[in-house]
Amino acid sequence: MVFAALALSIFLNSGCKKIAGPGAQAEYVLGTYCRIDLFENGNGELYNRLFSRLAELDRLLSANRDDSELAQVNRNAGLEPASVSPELLAVLERSLYFAEISGGAFDPTVGPLVKLWGIGTETPRIPPEEEIRVALDLVNWRDLEITRQNGGTAFLKRRGMALDLGAIAKGYAADELAEILRKAGIPRAIIDLGGNAYVWGTKNGGDPWSIGVQDPMQERGNYAGILKLGNSASIVSSGIYERYFTENGRRWHHIMDLTEAGGRRGYPAENGLFSTTVILTSSMDADALSTACFVLGYEKGLALARANGAEILFIFEDKTIRGSPGALEAFSLTGDYRIP
Repeated sequence: MVFAALALSIFLNSGCKKIAGPGAQAEYVLGTYCRIDLFENGNGELYNRLFSRLAELDRLLSANRDDSELAQVNRNAGLEPASVSPELLAVLERSLYFAEISGGAFDPTVGPLVKLWGIGTETPRIPPEEEIRVALDLVNWRDLEITRQNGGTAFLKRRGMALDLGAIAKGYAADELAEILRKAGIPRAIIDLGGNAYVWGTKNGGDPWSIGVQDPMQERGNYAGILKLGNSASIVSSGIYERYFTENGRRWHHIMDLTEAGGRRGYPAENGLFSTTVILTSSMDADALSTACFVLGYEKGLALARANGAEILFIFEDKTIRGSPGALEAFSLTGDYRIP
């Protein structure tokens, strides 16, 4: 059985149906329900602008539609460089940055392996070892070449390679929406892109934002604890509960371990973690870091997050929660967990 769950929930109206009037609005885009609440500043024109921007980014960054700009790069794999827009080029540049500093724990060329496992689709499966080996031969971030020459190009060196930006695209989209809000002078808002949350500005009255961190082993809406944040911040979680299927009594989640330390086996990462939650102003960076830090595990993941200015929480299989000092200070337990 396949499940999809939001990693985070903000303690306000969190429905996923499109709501009429000046309140929160939600639409299905980027492969998930995206919800935006502009509070007293909501109006049809601004909501339309925000959701139109999300639709543009879906046509740019989606690995699941044939007409996206990303899909053209994948079709050109092993043949010739594809012309790319400055936006896609910027996301690919940042992707390669995180691939390099994480030793491949974050890898934008993971597409062949994602397709092989099919986690999050109607037909997930545990692939045979030989098929995994073939897919792994097509996954290597070093074989993605990008250049700003000729207006910007991207090239995957071998036929069959494929980009999948699922671990960074929603973060980039959240940053783009926040920039629209900044230019529009909106004092407070909430952006929730399928669990990639961005709290913009400060709450009316000066109270902190309250963000529930999902209990990885419970149904959506059950929280391991609450983060209290006073100012604009992006909060992104990655974990074993986001997309997975069960077979032979075991849960197979979608976060693949492609690091040399993990043996590049092409299987879901196993390191004693249930989830990671990253707090950072840049949602794109938080998105990439949440995946990379989950794969790397506690010690290396903590070091990577701190080196990039992020706060981070780790939820472990033994029901403990650890993290950076700033994250732990902002966090209070509500579920069946403990902080050592």
